[in-house]
Amino acid sequence: MFDVQKIRKDFPILNREVNGKPLVYLDNAATSHTPKQVMDAIVDYYSNYNANIHRGVHTLSQEATDKYEAARHKIQNHFNAAKSHEIIFTSGTTHSINLVANGFSTLLEKGDELLVSAMEHHSNIVPWQMLAERTGAILKVIPMSIKGELEMDAYVRLLSDKTKLVFCNHISNALGTINPIDEIIQKAHAVGAAVLIDGAQAAPHIKADVQKLDVDFYTVSAHKMCGPTGVGMLYGKEEWLNKLPPYQGGGEMIAEVTFEKTTYADLPHKFEAGTPNICGGIAFGAALDYMNDIGFEAIAAYEHELLEYATQKLLEIKGLKIYGTAKNKTSVISFNIEGVHPYDIGTILDKLGIAVRTGHHCAQPIMDFYKIPGTVRASFCFYNTKNEVDVLVEGVKKAAAMLK
Repeated sequence: MFDVQKIRKDFPILNREVNGKPLVYLDNAATSHTPKQVMDAIVDYYSNYNANIHRGVHTLSQEATDKYEAARHKIQNHFNAAKSHEIIFTSGTTHSINLVANGFSTLLEKGDELLVSAMEHHSNIVPWQMLAERTGAILKVIPMSIKGELEMDAYVRLLSDKTKLVFCNHISNALGTINPIDEIIQKAHAVGAAVLIDGAQAAPHIKADVQKLDVDFYTVSAHKMCGPTGVGMLYGKEEWLNKLPPYQGGGEMIAEVTFEKTTYADLPHKFEAGTPNICGGIAFGAALDYMNDIGFEAIAAYEHELLEYATQKLLEIKGLKIYGTAKNKTSVISFNIEGVHPYDIGTILDKLGIAVRTGHHCAQPIMDFYKIPGTVRASFCFYNTKNEVDVLVEGVKKAAAMLK
């Protein structure tokens, strides 16, 4: 049995008040909260074995190295990577995507084509635009429907032997759409293209199997899944990571340095220059332990129940429209009230202790597609409750009455 009240006790922040009201936190797509178990791992690191890794023979350094590399193995096992060195620690999804985009600048020629979906976060658009400008590659867009689903027939027509890289999010941060990435990957590979999947929004809800998907690159941010900010991972197939040049130069990523020539370290260190976020990596592993203890099937089932309940209740509000009505979606609801700016609704909800996100959610092309300035986005996590949904619904009703 899924015991949400027991789970909520692991998150101290859920006990606080905002503007004199109990906090109702529905901004989980931006960042999730951190349980005590992960906080304890952070405190343990700084209290007991804070030291730099990979470089010291002393005990603290060895202990820190062991814990950090154990976290890498946890990430490998969670995403079912074939080898631990296919897991690269980064500062998050944005860093991961930029690492790959930078590497492909040495592999592309003028006239090569890149395909991006119409529903991407800016971090999965801008680096590729920059890459196209540097290389002369052509960026093409996979269109989406009014429901917020990718038009797969159009995707197939865009693919050709000129296509070198396809990039798409697993789940849309703005709409909650779960994209058919298995089909996207298969069809891209059929024309010889590599695929990068932005898994930042999927990782809290879906346990992706990178070998089963046969994906070339997969990116994740720890703070979306109960971990700390400033750390994430890039999964890359070994053969692709070996093709890409180092993203940054410095300590740790070298094999030998002379003033005449430098040779680079083997994977994964080739892409991990400098002192990493050691504590963050260890805490990322602790966050995976925490979520796996709950169980991703249980999390998915409970969050789907929240999504259906919230969708039904919100649609009862006069003038409310939901953007993103895909058949397959996760626990994100983007909506507007007719004639009311989303920022104004969000401001009033905050006064009621309800945290939602308003604006274009770093997905401005989606808002341009719908010809709107932005949306109110309520995004749910496994520690949210139906009672909190009810508080949101009443808050939206109150905001609409005040603003119309």
